[in-house]
Amino acid sequence: MSDLTSQAEHPQLSSEEIRVASEPFRRIVAEVGKVVVGQEILIRRMLTALLAGGHLLIEGVPGLAKTTAVSSLAKAVQTDFQRLQFTPDLLPADLIGTQVYRPQDQAFVVQKGPIFSNLILADEINRAPAKVQSALLEAMQERQVTIGSETFPLAEPFLVMATQNPVEQEGTYPLPEAQMDRFLMKVVVDYPNRDEELLILRRMSKTDKTIALNAVTSPEEILSARKYVDRIHVSAAIEEYIVDLVMASRKPVAYGLQLEGFIQFGASPRATINLTLSAKVEAFLDGRSFVTPQDVKAIAMDVLRHRITVTYEAEAEEMTSEMIVQTILDGVRIP
Repeated sequence: MSDLTSQAEHPQLSSEEIRVASEPFRRIVAEVGKVVVGQEILIRRMLTALLAGGHLLIEGVPGLAKTTAVSSLAKAVQTDFQRLQFTPDLLPADLIGTQVYRPQDQAFVVQKGPIFSNLILADEINRAPAKVQSALLEAMQERQVTIGSETFPLAEPFLVMATQNPVEQEGTYPLPEAQMDRFLMKVVVDYPNRDEELLILRRMSKTDKTIALNAVTSPEEILSARKYVDRIHVSAAIEEYIVDLVMASRKPVAYGLQLEGFIQFGASPRATINLTLSAKVEAFLDGRSFVTPQDVKAIAMDVLRHRITVTYEAEAEEMTSEMIVQTILDGVRIP
């Protein structure tokens, strides 16, 4: 298909069209904010994952409202939500389901597991053994589950929000790099500041913590909004900027970055795809029909931090993947 044909079939979106289409998602931020205090970035990243069709890996200590955030999101979207507590004795059947024999019918029937929901919170995913992690990640990638000889598609939208505790690593099964790469983003959740902590105290220090949330959008509207996201314009200069950021993680010397010996593996082509798609969602949520360099920089840390593997030399120098990403963002020329 030529560029002219493509432009004729998908004319440039106007800012007004984008503003109207993205309005329900800005209301979601306000609605979830009634319950969750001080986690605006987390809420926005959950919306990015929903609209980009990806998944989130969340790292943060207990008590930072990760579960509350995703359950509140489910209420604001008016969709199904399941929380799965991952433990060392968890089995794949506990997640995806199994076949159950019914004596009255003399036949096996499929009993679906909790994975058949729109929003999934996989709490402490690194506490489950590799087989369970693989079952979840297969569902995330293929958007389907096989039980016995039958294959069942998962309903869209389908978002997995998997959490990891940065402390208490004893008895855990860390996710391999290839599995980490399947997450759209890795978000690090930090403690609230003093003002936010004070607001949490005033809002939540009571026995009845119930706060009514209104459903402001539906799964159908999310699927419709994804079509607008696909039509967000990305200029050639922005495309080259995105490619340069990813290439700099593989060949930093070519970009004049003093990172030689610190990077074992750079970001994969999946990073290029996800960085572009996430930047388009950033523009959409801001009510724009085009991507700016600031959209790319705003999302780059969360898209790239878990896709760069540091060397032992970097660990000895206390150089983290976040520091490497920041060096790349500071060193690569902005168009």
